[in-house]
Amino acid sequence: MVEVKEIRPGVAIVIFNKDHEVLLQKRTDVNLWGIPSGHVEPGETVKNAAIREVFEETGLQVEILRLIGVYSDPSSQVFQYPDGRVTHFITCCFQAEVVGGELTLTSTETLDLQYFPCNRLPEDILKMHPLWLADALTPTKQSFIR
Repeated sequence: MVEVKEIRPGVAIVIFNKDHEVLLQKRTDVNLWGIPSGHVEPGETVKNAAIREVFEETGLQVEILRLIGVYSDPSSQVFQYPDGRVTHFITCCFQAEVVGGELTLTSTETLDLQYFPCNRLPEDILKMHPLWLADALTPTKQSFIR
């Protein structure tokens, strides 16, 4: 395993449309599809970070519905960026619903935005995101800790 030099709090936000398809973002930093996600900034709550990240990356305004889980397992949460940085993320994954805004591609972090059927995700998806989606689709009131 590569040496991890930083640990960062992160958020991820699962959004379904009326057809129960999941919103995915094609990211500019790694050129892969993934659930909208990002970092918590100093002085910010994880809930506010989730709402902000969705708006910045998609143009959508959302309301948080539930905490899906908290993910910290190094086997899935250590991420190496193309520039060589290695970060261990502790990610709070939420489910949210759209309450306003327009789906837009104005963010420099976003190459594309599309809704996908949950059983037909793109092959070029970030490695940890299918687990987050599977947990989001699990009918339970209890959050996952992985």
